[in-house]
Amino acid sequence: MNPFSSGTRLRDMIRAIRACKTAAEERAVVRKECAAIRSAISENDQDYRHRNIAKLMFIHMLGYPTHFGQMECLKLIASAGFPEKRIGYLGLMLLLDERQEVLMLVTNSLKQDLNHTNQYIVGLALCALGNICSAEMARDLAPEVERLLLTRDPNIKKKAALCSIRIIRKVPDLAENVLSQAASLLKEKHHGVLIAGVQLCTDLCKVSADATKYLRKNCTEGLVRILKDVSNSPYAPEYDIAGITDPFLHIRVLRLMRMLGQGDADTSESINDILAQVASKTESNKNAGNAILYECVETIMGIEATSGLRVLAINILGRFLSNRDNNIRYVALNMLMKAIAVDSQAVQRHRTTILECVKDSDASIRKRALELVFLLVNDTNAKPLTKELVDYLEVSDQDFKGDLTAKICSIVEKFSQEKKWYIDQMFKVLSLAGNYVKDDVWHALIVAIGNAPDLQGYSVRSLYKAFQTSSEQVSLVRVAVWCIGEYGEMLVTNVGVLEVEEPMTVTESDAVDVLEDCLTRHSSDITTRSMSLIALLKLSSRFPPTSERIKEIITAHKGSVVLELQQRAIEFNSIIQKHQNIKSSLVERMPVLDESTYIAKRTSSSQADIVADKSTQPSSAGTSLKLPNGVSKPAAAPLVDLLDLSSDDTPVPTSTSNDFLHDLLGIDLTNSSSSGTAPTAGTDILMDLLSIGTTPVQSNAAPEIVSSNKAFAPTSKPAPTTVQVVDLLDGLSSNGSHSEAQTPIYPSITAFQSSTLKITFSFTKQPEKPQVTQIQATFMNLSSDAYADFIFQAAVPKFVQLQLDPASSNHLPASGNGTITQTLTVTNSQHGQKALAMRIRIVYKVNNQEKLEQGQINNFPSGL
Repeated sequence: MNPFSSGTRLRDMIRAIRACKTAAEERAVVRKECAAIRSAISENDQDYRHRNIAKLMFIHMLGYPTHFGQMECLKLIASAGFPEKRIGYLGLMLLLDERQEVLMLVTNSLKQDLNHTNQYIVGLALCALGNICSAEMARDLAPEVERLLLTRDPNIKKKAALCSIRIIRKVPDLAENVLSQAASLLKEKHHGVLIAGVQLCTDLCKVSADATKYLRKNCTEGLVRILKDVSNSPYAPEYDIAGITDPFLHIRVLRLMRMLGQGDADTSESINDILAQVASKTESNKNAGNAILYECVETIMGIEATSGLRVLAINILGRFLSNRDNNIRYVALNMLMKAIAVDSQAVQRHRTTILECVKDSDASIRKRALELVFLLVNDTNAKPLTKELVDYLEVSDQDFKGDLTAKICSIVEKFSQEKKWYIDQMFKVLSLAGNYVKDDVWHALIVAIGNAPDLQGYSVRSLYKAFQTSSEQVSLVRVAVWCIGEYGEMLVTNVGVLEVEEPMTVTESDAVDVLEDCLTRHSSDITTRSMSLIALLKLSSRFPPTSERIKEIITAHKGSVVLELQQRAIEFNSIIQKHQNIKSSLVERMPVLDESTYIAKRTSSSQADIVADKSTQPSSAGTSLKLPNGVSKPAAAPLVDLLDLSSDDTPVPTSTSNDFLHDLLGIDLTNSSSSGTAPTAGTDILMDLLSIGTTPVQSNAAPEIVSSNKAFAPTSKPAPTTVQVVDLLDGLSSNGSHSEAQTPIYPSITAFQSSTLKITFSFTKQPEKPQVTQIQATFMNLSSDAYADFIFQAAVPKFVQLQLDPASSNHLPASGNGTITQTLTVTNSQHGQKALAMRIRIVYKVNNQEKLEQGQINNFPSGL
């Protein structure tokens, strides 16, 4: 006899496949067996059809294609005998799914079997329908299933209920047809029917609000009775798991109660008592009991429970946190994160246990506990919680320091009530995990120190001491370098000593030692070294005895292979040697940034970044501060970088000779101006952005686009400063200041006017900079409705550079009762050869509806 004929038994084929030692041998056995089955199918072998389908199911489970046997399943289903039907339905469920059209051929056979006199055949049909039912089959066979829900046979009734779950998931409109039958199933005594009925009611609530109302009205008392009977029932070995009676029914009933009680006070009140009973009586030393308790807690938190019941639920979660099982602790932390929104005070009682979970060995529990601690922090407990987290930061794993540091910094910034506490905590974090602190965090710290004059001496002394023990922490080193450069004389002369400080003596040479160490250390990055050079230049003016040593240190870097450091060293050496008369004004303390404005900019930085990316050219300054109206900070000149708080990628200064001193004095920082250029874009990009179908700009070059942001901040411009111009190549110019010349006057123009908006341009130009024109744009609302979120955008040809200053407001009053002003600075590189041209786009909201106006300006006065 052929070992692979259709008469081969299933066990023989399985034995042959398992005996294969390689995948190739297995494929050969399967190919031969499939060939034999194909031959039997083509010969219409009825005697071994059921055996062939059984073999195909095993082959299918091994991952081989078996589609050629699908029709054989349908033939077996159409057979009269139960054994054939059983194999046929099993093959149908395994080899086919609802997406295959051949499944429609079995609908009639299913309908006949659902009406069969043999209860086992009816069970086969219900089981198959519940597994592969499609929406079309559900509509066709739903009446038969509904009828079977009323049968007396508990096994048929249970399978009909489970099949109904599949039907209403596929066709939610059929839910109302089984609603009354589902409610009656909750009164059944048979365990299988009851648990299937509870699940059916749960799914009905998911797909139909009407079903929820119906079950809430008619079944709440029945569910309470079921739960009470199960909780108080004596030992039943059939449904007992580890001493817990029927935990599966417990959990399903609790889930249904949660759906019925959610948002309904009356239903919640009727189930409060039984929930309290379950929560109190269920044992927590068994896993099955913990599952019931967790579901009970979820139900209590999901309904309109009493405050006492919620406290009981949160206490259960607190006990879970002390469990040895990591899974139980994890789900407890997850649930507590939801519970804190319901009853924060009750969760606060378990704060100590939650803090212990932050120190757990399991990474997932540590992270979840840290998130929960962050939610628990408030004004009253911020200090003790921060102390606990900072203490743990010292011994925490390296892979956890990043998350822990971020949370601590967020807590300190959000809940700091006094500057000294904020500064102390940030110094501790920088000392312990400065390498994990993000740039914007230590930027904010520097701004805070600058705004606390009475703590500047304390800060620089604390940083000096911290540097001695934590010099490997990058962020700490940068803040220390900045503060020594700014407040070095306070460090040496012990200005502003607080009572809590210990006496210390630091010489001028010691301060220079720190900066030299940072500059020469091989592990220091370019940003830290650049900041150290700036600080040394400042100390050369404030510590005259060390000026020669500082000069030697700076001179040693004139040949640095790093272009950034080389340029800084050359420029600073030139200042020290040739420009002693202006050095003191160059190295004055940086202007103090307004702390509240900085914080506001920082919180909205994500939106500002998006606008800046679209409107200005990306600068190599990395994470430099973003200013209003999408304007980037200037390219970092040597001294500006120190206040700019730039990231690791410190750019090479690109200032011209006329801009150099202007940048050094940091004038642009107070008026939020930008010396950067807008990104170059193609003509198609401009047309897409402004969508103007008018005549193009008089240049084939791609235009530049500058946009203003919705978020604005009023800025104050400094008084004009007369300064001497440093020429990087020729040194100081002979004349002390520029002679004032008559400023040319240009007539104002109406740049744009529609029925709702008028834009007027007025012009000013400096004689020594004929290419640069400053335009004052005035916007007037001609309509009777006020404009909100007013944004002005402009595009110019490539030979023109455009810079937008912040607008005076983003709200334009109606009927000309007020105006918005905005300054534009235009640099025409083809001055005298090509005239200015500009396309504009204005976006604003009227009654929360966004409006758009756009146009082109060609009537600029000649000479611009």
